[in-house]
Amino acid sequence: MIKKLSIQGMTCGHCKMHVETALKEVAGVTSVDVDLKGKSATVVLAKEVEDKALIAAVDEAGYQVIKIEA
Repeated sequence: MIKKLSIQGMTCGHCKMHVETALKEVAGVTSVDVDLKGKSATVVLAKEVEDKALIAAVDEAGYQVIKIEA
């Protein structure tokens, strides 16, 4: 399963790294690809992961999820 998150607040390489690290720590996430220019993250999941878990991880990293597309 793949989910695409639109994320607000990322401006540099460090932002990208923080978001990638935070999302990779969520149980069930197998890979993360953050597109800084596109202000998004593509998350590959090994199992069903609730959107609120992904949102919480991004929030804790200091950024805001605008929407999630499955």
